[in-house]
Amino acid sequence: MVKTSEARARLLGTATRLFYMEGLHSVGVDRIVAEAKVTRATLYRHFTGKDELVVAYLREADQAIRDRVGEAVGSGRPAVEVLRLIAGGIAQDIGSPGFRGCAFLNAVAEYPDPGHPVHQAVLAHREWFLLTVTDLLSQVGQPPAEFEGRHFVMLRDGAMAAGCLSDPAAVGETFLRGIEGILRSRTDSRVSTA
Repeated sequence: MVKTSEARARLLGTATRLFYMEGLHSVGVDRIVAEAKVTRATLYRHFTGKDELVVAYLREADQAIRDRVGEAVGSGRPAVEVLRLIAGGIAQDIGSPGFRGCAFLNAVAEYPDPGHPVHQAVLAHREWFLLTVTDLLSQVGQPPAEFEGRHFVMLRDGAMAAGCLSDPAAVGETFLRGIEGILRSRTDSRVSTA
């Protein structure tokens, strides 16, 4: 395992907090350097520039989600229960203090160019998440499960946006009910084709 320097960790931790709370374009390098208590030279020793720091922030967020999903998948529970765990984690995030939506949706809104590295990091995360959910759904009912996988992700996206605009508890409950509808349709199709 590669050991991260303390300065790099402080930079990334500070950038993560500021980027998520205030937006990517609105937070400048000078502020990150000042709040992380490092020099500009230290920033550029670890990152080629702000864009690379933003990509590192998204990769950290991606890894945190992958770890949580991996924990659920590795629990040995049936796929339907793993999907409920994943959905429950999303609903819990929506209800957490300081929730400001999905880091990835927020980032892509600020970096709309599909060729930009930030946009590419968002697409990589979304592709992984969609494939993971679709694979789990295919274990719940008869393949194919692509439609239901996209439906799950769309419900998640909507819940993430609504969660910072209205009552997070109601949004989380609505999201979980929507996921239960998907799971019910998958289990009903399994029963009807058996």
